[in-house]
Amino acid sequence: MFHAGCNLPGAVCQDPRFIGGDGITFYFHGRKDQDFCLVSDSNLHINAHFIGKRNANLKRDFTWVQSIGVMFDKHKLLISAQKTSTWDDNLDRLSISYDDNPISLPTQPGSKWDSHIPPQVTIYRTSNTNGVIIEVANNFRVTANVVPITAEESKVHGYDITEEDCFAHLEVAFKFYNLSDGVDGVLGQTYRSNYESKIKANAIMPVMGGAHKFRTSGIFATNCLVSRFGKMSMHKEIVVAGS
Repeated sequence: MFHAGCNLPGAVCQDPRFIGGDGITFYFHGRKDQDFCLVSDSNLHINAHFIGKRNANLKRDFTWVQSIGVMFDKHKLLISAQKTSTWDDNLDRLSISYDDNPISLPTQPGSKWDSHIPPQVTIYRTSNTNGVIIEVANNFRVTANVVPITAEESKVHGYDITEEDCFAHLEVAFKFYNLSDGVDGVLGQTYRSNYESKIKANAIMPVMGGAHKFRTSGIFATNCLVSRFGKMSMHKEIVVAGS
């Protein structure tokens, strides 16, 4: 079952199922154990680390997003799902760090952490465990949940998930406040005013290709081919809606 926000623009859920800023749903599989640029703008860069399993019947991996690395100004934010074998809803498998410092939140809804200095970063829990909302003032907001692959999902999709690893992963929903019209990345490009989707929307699984353009060398690397981070943008800024 989807968490709130998974059916709105800015969503990255399941294996991974995206909803672009243009409202079009697509899949981007990437490759397991590699990092890909989701959003790259002059003052915002978001990478995702993919985990997964090789599917012997397909020419691709089954993949999920395990962590999100976000860079803005001179700051770094890491949101990760911790590896776990048997899932327990009462155990928190969500890990967050800001500028390499771990963030600890009490396990109760509404628990809050604030950076206290600009840029204002606010983090608060949406549930006892495995759910938060993180907001960076005038830049972005992300709702993040850690979820497992259930036995039913594994059976339906042929994931062959074992008791050694339930492939805990993130489901995230972004809202952006200040993107430029030069933004790029798997998700970011769909927010440009002149973006024209090449996704075959009538396909059973509409897939976005071009993974080589978005591959990057690490969760905090900005060396993907479409990187815009740290570059002056000559494009007008656009206000975009999301989750």
